[in-house]
Amino acid sequence: MNTPTQSPRIALITGGSRGLGKNTALHLARDGAGVILTYVGNQQAAEATVAELQALGAVAAALRLDLADSASFPAFAQAVREALKTHWQAEHFHYLVNNGGMGMHASIEETSEAVFDALFKVHLKGPFFLTQALLPLLAQGGRIINISSGLARFSLPGYAAYASMKGGVEVMTRYMAKEFGARGIVVNTVAPGAIETDFGGGRVRDNAELNSFVAHQTALGRAGLPDDIGAAIASLLRPDNGWINAQRVEVSGGMFI
Repeated sequence: MNTPTQSPRIALITGGSRGLGKNTALHLARDGAGVILTYVGNQQAAEATVAELQALGAVAAALRLDLADSASFPAFAQAVREALKTHWQAEHFHYLVNNGGMGMHASIEETSEAVFDALFKVHLKGPFFLTQALLPLLAQGGRIINISSGLARFSLPGYAAYASMKGGVEVMTRYMAKEFGARGIVVNTVAPGAIETDFGGGRVRDNAELNSFVAHQTALGRAGLPDDIGAAIASLLRPDNGWINAQRVEVSGGMFI
């Protein structure tokens, strides 16, 4: 008697062509998962990331998505449906990582309504309604990871608007876990500390004074690296790690403890 072939695990990662999203995609590919990643404007970088994933033996695809344009989400969901059929002969994906975002550093006095609204659309409204649009395509027993920030726990001047959105993300995670639990869908928040990427203009990576400040405020004595975060997200998404639910998992090396 033939044993049925288990369908491959498939992850959809917003903002997966660079930074933490890309690193997460690489970790998941090494674990045998397929990946759909999204990008906003840099198609060349997205295609390069797809090539890296394919070199690891993964099936991967890149789709354009503007998280600030919620009206485009139904069409994006249809594009995901088509990608699943084309690349995996599948109807559902298993992991949604709401990672896409933008950085902004300004005091409350200096923050414009336009910037505040842009942060809201990308970091809170976008993940809320994108998840809604993709729910029919998310497999029973699937997983959702919403990306927050250490800045939702500790306060540093200049991040009030950004951190406020991430606070909303953490509340949203708990409600998603409660409402999606009947389908066996697990939902958690991952909150990175300060990481050396190009996010926010690469300030932590490229500003030696800021990098040193972060290192001195972190128990493990350095700023975070993309591998620290990608590995943590991949761990939460492993099939045998499904009893952690509705939690905020800070991955900061012990920053401001």
